[in-house]
Amino acid sequence: MSPTQAAPAFFLAVVVILVVCRLVCALAVRLGQPPVVGEMIAGVLLGPSLLGLLLPGVQEALFPDEVRTLLYLGGQIGLVIYMFGAGYEFRMGALRDGRKTVAAVSAAGTVVPLALGVGVAMLGGSWVGVLKPGVSPVVSAAFVGVALAITAFPMLARIITERGLGSTRFGSLALACGALDDVLAWILLAVVLGMHAGSAGPIALAVGGAVLFVLLVWLVARRILVHAMRSPRLSDDHRLLVTAMILFAAAWFTDVVGLYAVFGAFVIGLAFPRGEAADAVLARIMPIGRVVFLPLFFTYSGLNTRFALLADPKLLLFALICVVVAVVGKLGASWGAAQAAGEPGPVAVRIGVLVNARGLMQLIALNVGLAAGIVSPALFTVLVLVALVTTVMTAPVLSLLDRRDARRYEGRELPEFLLTART
Repeated sequence: MSPTQAAPAFFLAVVVILVVCRLVCALAVRLGQPPVVGEMIAGVLLGPSLLGLLLPGVQEALFPDEVRTLLYLGGQIGLVIYMFGAGYEFRMGALRDGRKTVAAVSAAGTVVPLALGVGVAMLGGSWVGVLKPGVSPVVSAAFVGVALAITAFPMLARIITERGLGSTRFGSLALACGALDDVLAWILLAVVLGMHAGSAGPIALAVGGAVLFVLLVWLVARRILVHAMRSPRLSDDHRLLVTAMILFAAAWFTDVVGLYAVFGAFVIGLAFPRGEAADAVLARIMPIGRVVFLPLFFTYSGLNTRFALLADPKLLLFALICVVVAVVGKLGASWGAAQAAGEPGPVAVRIGVLVNARGLMQLIALNVGLAAGIVSPALFTVLVLVALVTTVMTAPVLSLLDRRDARRYEGRELPEFLLTART
């Protein structure tokens, strides 16, 4: 397919994706789920799990290889813009009295699911044969452990924003824990990729690149952005242009060093100056990234997911075991660590529920593993199921906790975190 043929095919695929995403999102919202869950499910429905199963010719016509490449690129644009917005919304100052909790939850929420993931992967390799032939079982098991340790930080931020939890203690703490969890997980992923390559180079590149990147952002990029946002000689269009150039440069740098584009975008969001000019830039750049480009990523991931493989009873049972291990390892460990750090029970359990959502970032990690040749199609499908279940369960479990605590405090003054969460 030539570029002139790929362009109209891509435009048609985007129209189909956006229509399906809007329809599924509307249904998800009616069922009490955040729209992002609808986008995840829509991506799977457009893949071989449904469309490819019922109408394989239609799916192949809509998503040939050349269009899939363009969907991947468009999805990366959506991820970068969305993570930039998530970094901008993140407030470090609100966490000054929560450092102990963040450290405890992030440590427990990374180490415990990592260890359990390694164990369940070894079980799957010997019992179901889910590991990819030719790949070291140690590397495969370590990859599964990292995948289960990840928190879907962008999705977590979106759920918290859509439910109005950003000003609550558990919401701000969960955001901090999710961000730190993912930084640790991506560093561990770099280690796994280095193990797979048989070289320490990727690890050294990721660590050294991260240090250099932070220095460049705070010493150079931030000063440029502050000047751009404050200069009366620059129009909104010029400010948007400067922001886009720095944002994509950061995404390029962190992708090259192995930390991946989304973290470069998040750090730029953190460093971005606050104010009316900055808010105007965000108001212009965020909607196109969130509404148009981000659904392309979900569809690209859905095209690599084959739920028909779960017709094998042994693989289905293994998938269910992975879901249970993921929930116990992440939600349970984070909940316990938060309580051990002195947080009240209702705050601790909500932190655990929120950081348990893995959707977006686990999908990113799975696509990295697939591209690196570490993940088999069966294992990819199992871990996509884990991402879906742990994300879908977040909203209803939070609603259940709200109703439980409302009954518990009936006739009495509600604690501050409940008052904020319900208003």
